[in-house]
Amino acid sequence: MLIILGGLPGSGKTSIARDLARRLGAVHLRIDTIEQALRETGKVVQSMEDAGYQVAYVVAEDNLRLGRTVIADSVNPIAITREAWQAVAERAGVRAVEVEILCSDEDENRRRVETRAPDIPGFALPTWDAVVARHYEPWDTADVVIDTADCDLDDAVARLLSRLQAI
Repeated sequence: MLIILGGLPGSGKTSIARDLARRLGAVHLRIDTIEQALRETGKVVQSMEDAGYQVAYVVAEDNLRLGRTVIADSVNPIAITREAWQAVAERAGVRAVEVEILCSDEDENRRRVETRAPDIPGFALPTWDAVVARHYEPWDTADVVIDTADCDLDDAVARLLSRLQAI
């Protein structure tokens, strides 16, 4: 199965992805990590464009073909990236589940963005202004929506696992 997570920074998607990957023994692919590794090569100096996503798509497909569950962790802000993830699952012959992670409490989302520490060496976290200004298309195809404003990590992952089992 390909579990496609998306949501704005500070929503909790990476924390959920990591915990879910541990519980399921799944492969966790985080776009931020891939993009930072590409930056560190010195080959990518300017905009990343879709380079991180392109790398993640092929790594995900390789792992799906091996029978592994893959969790794709990215903002996934536009329909074209969501469609590309769906295409990965189709080529690998597996089910894709789209999961939007959001934090409906703007004050809480802002607090998370402004107080978190980077966990990828050299990675610059976005500011709250950058998060608010970011282009993010409505996600009307999500199979599951998890709102982290009213729950802790364990509750969010439990809700997601329950929904995944039902699917």
